[in-house]
Amino acid sequence: MTERGKAVYMISVVAEMLEVHPQTLRLYEREGFLSPKRTEGGVRLYSQDDVDRVQMILRLTRELGVNLAGVEVILSMREKMEKLQTDMEAMMDEMKREFIAEMSRREEMMKHPLVKSRSGRIVKVEKG
Repeated sequence: MTERGKAVYMISVVAEMLEVHPQTLRLYEREGFLSPKRTEGGVRLYSQDDVDRVQMILRLTRELGVNLAGVEVILSMREKMEKLQTDMEAMMDEMKREFIAEMSRREEMMKHPLVKSRSGRIVKVEKG
């Protein structure tokens, strides 16, 4: 377990779970597809996210016939799309906050509207 309480797996466990040779996992790491954490002694520790990523790579290569160069392109595009999605959600949240603030400001103004007096001055109308 990691300090956050998430499970991690050694390379032999991941290889057995996914029915691949440990060298396949090392190759994926060399290709930059994975970055498992390591202990002080250098033992690779794979998170569930790493395992999920390997499953996706295997699906691409085994079921869809994608070569490793294609996998690299797909993973890169996927990461860019996820970043764009995150950025867009943050932008939408900010727009929503601004909209709510503006609506609150307008509601407050409607409680005390401004009007032009006979003398041409702008005055606040107090209700009540």
